[in-house]
Amino acid sequence: MARTVLKFGGTSVGDLDRIANVAEIVKARAAKGEHLAVVVSAMSGETNKLVALAEGAAGKDLPRDLFDDEYDVVVASGEQVTAGLLALALRKRGLKARSWLGWQLRLKTNDSHGKARIMGFDDSRLPDSVDAGEIAVIAGFQGVTDDERVTTLGRGGSDTSAVAVAAALNAKVCDIYTDVDGVYTTDPRIVPKARRIDKISFEEMLEMASLGAKVLQTRSVELAMNHNVPVRVLSSFVKPGEESPGTLVCAEEEIVEKQVVSGVAYSRDEAKVTLYGMPDKPGVSAKIFSALAKAGINVDMIVQANARGPERANMVFTCTDRDSPFAKETLEKMKDEIGFESMDVTRDVSKVSIIGVGMKSHTGVAETMFRALSEKNINIDVISTSEIKISVLIAAPYTELAVRALHTAFGLDAE
Repeated sequence: MARTVLKFGGTSVGDLDRIANVAEIVKARAAKGEHLAVVVSAMSGETNKLVALAEGAAGKDLPRDLFDDEYDVVVASGEQVTAGLLALALRKRGLKARSWLGWQLRLKTNDSHGKARIMGFDDSRLPDSVDAGEIAVIAGFQGVTDDERVTTLGRGGSDTSAVAVAAALNAKVCDIYTDVDGVYTTDPRIVPKARRIDKISFEEMLEMASLGAKVLQTRSVELAMNHNVPVRVLSSFVKPGEESPGTLVCAEEEIVEKQVVSGVAYSRDEAKVTLYGMPDKPGVSAKIFSALAKAGINVDMIVQANARGPERANMVFTCTDRDSPFAKETLEKMKDEIGFESMDVTRDVSKVSIIGVGMKSHTGVAETMFRALSEKNINIDVISTSEIKISVLIAAPYTELAVRALHTAFGLDAE
């Protein structure tokens, strides 16, 4: 029998009643003869409490190198509690189950505490345990370094753990149970006519996750694509046997009917930084973005154009709103070195994007997008594109209007 990985997020295991419901779902899956590994997150809200405890114990002045490794020890304990509770709930139902922590799995990571990256698995008894019919209940979000120190994978890291386990077990599918029954064409809270997508490619899901969709964590989609692990998004808030088919995230070749645009994503956590009157010569951009990278500031959309003065250019880039004060501070310190004349930071902006593999072979997509926004009198500040997406930066108050207009313009409204 093929191996299957199930993953349950924080809202799915939020209290003992929810954990009991998860146990029933797992029991129903096991009754079908599936060999199961179950990855769990901390109970809803628990990680925030643990973070506050760690920060309270350390105070404000403890250097990061004396804080981060023990911080991981503290915050990783939330998943450990959930794993033990679910294993007990499964045993109560007569099933063979045991918990596994990151160090027991030998899920090896680098030593970037708080945002560690998975390097692979050492030899583990996990495959033999799963093949023997024992349900493995795995604490997500955590791993171990070569020095035997606990690490955590960053927010949403349990999704990444689940996909890594699925890749290591050569599982037929990784089922991500969450509080929604699949991936939708956009946020149903903004567009009631949004519909569930049956199948979506890894590339499209990666773009949607990075552009604001909250269903799956970006790194988990990257890992699934790299190892060709099919991922299915399902709801845990239904009774066993009443599940919808969910959304399958898979290779593009498995999707017969490709939509020109599969979805509309948005992000409100954006800021626009404009540098006026930069020297228009080689090396200036490298200085700017090297400094921002060293400051840990992730940059997204970038546009450079000639300024009015001779041999001068203006540059616009976006970063997260919470990073914008640090970006401004970093660049102000380098004003003389870079040689720009002035800087402006605009924080009340949003990024709205359309995504679809069908863009590769269809013309007129950009025209449809810009016309739809123009008809709603929505001005575009910045545009960026890739092979399967177009993103625009607009004033934040127009976010919902833009999402609804684009959803309709590309025929995504449910019938």
